[in-house]
Amino acid sequence: MKKGIIVASFGTTHQDTRERTIDVIENEIRKEFPDFSVIRAFTSGVVIRRLRDNHGIDVFGLEEAMGQLASQGVTDIYIQPLHIIAGIEFEKVLRAARDFMKNTGNVIVRVGTPLMCEDRDFRNVVKILTPKDDASVVFMGHGSRHKADTSYERLAEYFGRAGIRNVHIGTLEGKTGLEDVIGKLKEGGNSQVSLKPFMLVAGDHAKNDMASEDEDSWSSILEREGFNVRIDMTPLGEIQEIQRMFVTKMKEVIMS
Repeated sequence: MKKGIIVASFGTTHQDTRERTIDVIENEIRKEFPDFSVIRAFTSGVVIRRLRDNHGIDVFGLEEAMGQLASQGVTDIYIQPLHIIAGIEFEKVLRAARDFMKNTGNVIVRVGTPLMCEDRDFRNVVKILTPKDDASVVFMGHGSRHKADTSYERLAEYFGRAGIRNVHIGTLEGKTGLEDVIGKLKEGGNSQVSLKPFMLVAGDHAKNDMASEDEDSWSSILEREGFNVRIDMTPLGEIQEIQRMFVTKMKEVIMS
């Protein structure tokens, strides 16, 4: 019985951050499961097309990845999403897995969970990301119109329960925006801010929306509001403990 793993992320067109995040996690999964075929899939069709058209790089979509493994005789497929919340992209994974099993009777597909789903996930993320000093930390998350956008608020609550008051989480497209974060920063009275991406990779959003010199970037807005901003471009996917969380999630599904 052949087994295979698909490491599924939204994807990125930025090679520099991909090599330090997605590539590393995939290799860690290969080391953990040497007897499995491990391949990559991106859930963003836009990213897949841009990589193909602009860089000559082919990356499987989910259906293609499952088909590739099945064509190799793999009957047990495991998918580990590298998404941060159980939102729209994660639902794509669940739907693709369900449809593939329906149309391919001899293949079983099991799916792991994104970074933040269960209580222990939030506790682990708080432990990993707790600052080592008193400077205020602002994380920029993507956010979503999906109900899972509440995961960001939930994480903020877990930081609060742990007595950590200097970590703030805002999103580009979710309920809690930068203006909400600025209000909390001013209440705290600390002018020193460390600005970081709360995303798997440091791609367009981190480089442009967060850290660029454009007048509407988070960095520029915070500076205009009187804060001394230090930019830290390290995304979640570069943090070893976060990488390990994804590996552990896959291991738990395989061992269950």
